[in-house]
Amino acid sequence: MANTIAGSKNIAASGKVLRVRTATLADISAIAALSKRVYTGTGIDPYSRAELRGQLNNFPEGKFAVTLDEEIVGYCATFRVSGDVCLRPHSWAAITANGYGTRHDPDGEWLYGMEVCVDSSVRGYRIGQRLYNARKKLCEELGLKGIVFVGRLPSLSRRIKKYGTAENYLDAVVNQKTRDPVLSFQLRNNFEVIDLMPNYLTDDKDSMGYGVHLVWHNPKVETAANVAHTKRHGGRQPDTVRVGTVQYMQRRVTSFVEFMSFIEYFVDVVADYKGDFVVFPELITLQLLSIEDQELTPIQSIEALTKYTPRYVEAMQDLAVRYNINIIGGSHPTRVPNGRVENISYVFHRDGRVDEQAKIHPTPNEVYWWNIEGGNELQVIDTDCGPIGVLICYDSEFPELGRHLVDQGAEILFVPFCTDERQSYMRVRYSCQARAVENQVYVVMSGNVGNLPNVANMDIQYAQSCILTPCDFHFARDGIAADTTPNVETVAIADLRPESLRVARNSGTVQNLRDRRHDLYQMKWRGN
Repeated sequence: MANTIAGSKNIAASGKVLRVRTATLADISAIAALSKRVYTGTGIDPYSRAELRGQLNNFPEGKFAVTLDEEIVGYCATFRVSGDVCLRPHSWAAITANGYGTRHDPDGEWLYGMEVCVDSSVRGYRIGQRLYNARKKLCEELGLKGIVFVGRLPSLSRRIKKYGTAENYLDAVVNQKTRDPVLSFQLRNNFEVIDLMPNYLTDDKDSMGYGVHLVWHNPKVETAANVAHTKRHGGRQPDTVRVGTVQYMQRRVTSFVEFMSFIEYFVDVVADYKGDFVVFPELITLQLLSIEDQELTPIQSIEALTKYTPRYVEAMQDLAVRYNINIIGGSHPTRVPNGRVENISYVFHRDGRVDEQAKIHPTPNEVYWWNIEGGNELQVIDTDCGPIGVLICYDSEFPELGRHLVDQGAEILFVPFCTDERQSYMRVRYSCQARAVENQVYVVMSGNVGNLPNVANMDIQYAQSCILTPCDFHFARDGIAADTTPNVETVAIADLRPESLRVARNSGTVQNLRDRRHDLYQMKWRGN
């Protein structure tokens, strides 16, 4: 069974963390309660504690829970099965052993999905997507051929008069003539329709007992069926990190809500491409100063901006969780507890956590116009895609900082920048390429374009955002994984392979990190 029902909860405002983990026997009561909430009114019986105990005992590694702090808001159940069983017509009761999962075959070459349910209160936070991703990851780790399941058609009973038959409705959804809230989501996740199954789950009145037999082929297991059925366009190689860098147009806005609508558009775009990170430019929130219909003094500008900090952090945190993507939120002038104003880049994790990195070296303009002071800490930030570092614009021009982050394990350096003309931009660009080469690391740049009349020190902007790589055979020929047209609002996306960095560092044409002369020199960090 698979079901997501309507509702809403502002997770970011709650301050809670959203995580996917393996379910345990201790979760049975909470999962049973979730099942009851989800299936009430559908005609489908919720799971009993005995059924859940059977599912968890028969194949514990195939059961996942989504938690909002300690509260379980999503559940996913899978088990292994042979193709002779799962690829033929079957009923839900027969293949799941009436919900107990005792048909689990330790030698089965397919992963069967018997359940995905999500609490209505977290609708809009891509809980289903997270659970599907966990399934795919498990399938790849086990080296199975793929995933098979039978999905619901909860809109069928309401639309059967229009389409006449379930077959016609299925055909309309597959050919994108109409949208089904469940099946359309599954098709976007690269599942393919095998056939329509009548009497799959007779208690499912909304689906009229029908289910859609679906399959996903594991891209790590190359078979004739895989080659024949897998869609290649827009596909993604395993073990990659997909990054989208936003070249953002600074424009007048009339409200904070309008400002966030522009931000959300780009978050949505990169999330739709199944991105892991979306990156915004330095000082992106200076756009908020255009709300005032008059030119503010530098001191007034900073005071006005710092008042937006709580609202900005909460809104961006909510987007990261809602769209299931990590956001490098550019940077925002922030008044810190000791009264200083620092230029801070906030990193919004898709599980709800927030980290921050202050700019270490304010530019002379930042000091002159806004009295911004430099931070004193530079640490890697642990993400679900590995350790990363953030160097805000001018910081990228100091090689010690990049080396310090890479020594701590960083594999990707994110560089939000803001430059007014080409010469300024090229300083940052050349420095970032140097950081990529000397540290054998990926570097992602994101800059502003456009202008903001009546906003001090933001008169004009120049940018060509890009995603840079080391220069060796394992990477793009020119050390550029992706770039943009200068001074045009757009997005550049690239897949980065951390494994390629490890290979290059240990067996590349040059091995910059390994070949350092530690007997002659060192970089000693005196801060935290």
